[in-house]
Amino acid sequence: MGQPEQRAEGAGPFTTRLTWHPLGGGTAVWESRLARRRGVLAVRPHGAAATRHIRADAVAIARLRRLNAIAAIDFVIGGALFAAGAAVAQFGSGDATECASIYFAGGLFFNAGGYVSLLQVINAPRHQGGGEGRLVTGRWRWWSYEPMRVDWLSTFVLFTGTLVFAVDLLDSFLQGLNTHQVNRLIWVPDVVGCALFLISGHLGFVEVCHGRPCLHPHSLGWRIVAVNQLGSALFMVSALAAYTRPATDSLVNADIANWGTLTGALCFSLGGLLQLGEHP
Repeated sequence: MGQPEQRAEGAGPFTTRLTWHPLGGGTAVWESRLARRRGVLAVRPHGAAATRHIRADAVAIARLRRLNAIAAIDFVIGGALFAAGAAVAQFGSGDATECASIYFAGGLFFNAGGYVSLLQVINAPRHQGGGEGRLVTGRWRWWSYEPMRVDWLSTFVLFTGTLVFAVDLLDSFLQGLNTHQVNRLIWVPDVVGCALFLISGHLGFVEVCHGRPCLHPHSLGWRIVAVNQLGSALFMVSALAAYTRPATDSLVNADIANWGTLTGALCFSLGGLLQLGEHP
C-alpha cells in the first residue's frame, strides 16, 4: 500500500506542519515546534472527538527536557545580567568597566543559551511518515547543517547573533578609542547582532504561524516568540540610540539606549521563564 497523501504548510522552502489521513482513518498532524519542543504528534482517530498524542521515546523526551531547561535558565540569567548592566549605566552607580563586565557576563549566558537552543533542534526527534507516523530519535550530535529547516535556521541565526554580540562586548573593554573606532568596533557589531536577533524572531513566527500572520496569545510557543521578538526590537532601538555622533562625541540618546537595553533584556528573561513551561 502507498504512503498516505500529505498536505504541507509553511513558507517558501520551509515546511512547518504536515497533515495526512492515516490508512486506518482519521487525521494525523505533525507540527515543527510541537515535535521539537514537546516530542509529540497529534492524532485524531476516525470518529473520535478528542485528539491524542503520540510521544517520542524516553531518550528523546529526556533530551528535550534537559536541553530546554538549560537554554531557558541561560536566557533568564543572561537577560537579568544585561538588565543589571543597563541599570548601572543609567543610574550611574558604577564606571564603564563595571558595566562592561556585567554585560560580558550576561553575554556568556546568551552564548550558552543560543548554542543549547541549536542543540535542541539538532537532537530533536524527527518525523517519519507512513501509517499514523512516528517520531524517531537519532544519535546525539553536537552540530548539523540543515538550512532548509526553519527551526534550525532560526536557532542558528540566534546563536550567530549572540556571537556577534560577544565581539561588541569584548571591544567595549578597549580604552582610548576615538569616535570612529567606537562606532566601528562596538556600535556596528551591536546593530548587526540586534538585526540577527530580529531575523531569528521572524523565522520563529514563520514556524509557529506556518508562514501566515497570526495572533495566538493562548499558545505558549507563540507567546515565547512574541516576547523574545519584542526584546529584540527594544535591543535594536537601544543600539540605534547608542550611535556616537562624530560632531559631538556623544550618544544619540543615552537614556533610550540604557532603557531599551534594560527592558529588552527583561523580555528575554521573561521569555526564558515562559520557556521553562514548554517541555514534554
